[in-house]
Amino acid sequence: MPRPLLLVGAGGLAREVLSAVNAANSVYAQWTVLGLLDDNPARHGEVVDGVPVLGPSELAAEHADAAVVVCTGSTRDLDSRRRVVERLALPADRYATIVHPAASIAAGTRLGAGSVFLAFVAVTAPQEIGAHVVVMPHVTITHDDRICDYATFASRVALAGRVSVGETAYLGSGALVREGLSIGAGALVGIGAVVLDDVPPSEVWVGNPARRLRTLALQRPVSRSPASGSVSPTKITKARQ
Repeated sequence: MPRPLLLVGAGGLAREVLSAVNAANSVYAQWTVLGLLDDNPARHGEVVDGVPVLGPSELAAEHADAAVVVCTGSTRDLDSRRRVVERLALPADRYATIVHPAASIAAGTRLGAGSVFLAFVAVTAPQEIGAHVVVMPHVTITHDDRICDYATFASRVALAGRVSVGETAYLGSGALVREGLSIGAGALVGIGAVVLDDVPPSEVWVGNPARRLRTLALQRPVSRSPASGSVSPTKITKARQ
């Protein structure tokens, strides 16, 4: 039986996640979307792509049987998903992992709770990917990478092997990262950047080759490994059959 699902956020990312959910449901009816939750009172009562905005994010606690996906994040606020997740304080098993059926996830990969993988994402070898990670279309994640919680990958990012991406880091569209490098926690890599050196935490790097542009306002230091509550894409595939 499909599980009820709530999306936190009513912006562009929520629309993309909703589209991925609908695509997944066309293969196997896994989710019943109850609605969107948004902390902007002006959005309450709106209908987004046929789905109502029910109220603030705290309503997730009133739907104890519903899975949740936090659909927030932008280059202006890299920490937003983490703040929402920590404020809601839900157990890991309340969070859905959304995989578009057109994504290619290597067998044996473990996907963190609350993470989203949109169409044409390719994870080419087994690995563990953190919780509440957002991976947009046409991203390539190769062997032995380490993706920590709350990282965001805009479209067409490509990681070579053994790349580490820290918590809340954001890689802009078309960014390329050379093998063996580290993108620090809270770092922002610009659109089309070609990263040939380690990017320190909380710095903005842009260009080809990428260079430091500035330092972001300091966020809480983080260095945790990918969070618990991960699931295997093999289980997701079986659920669709």
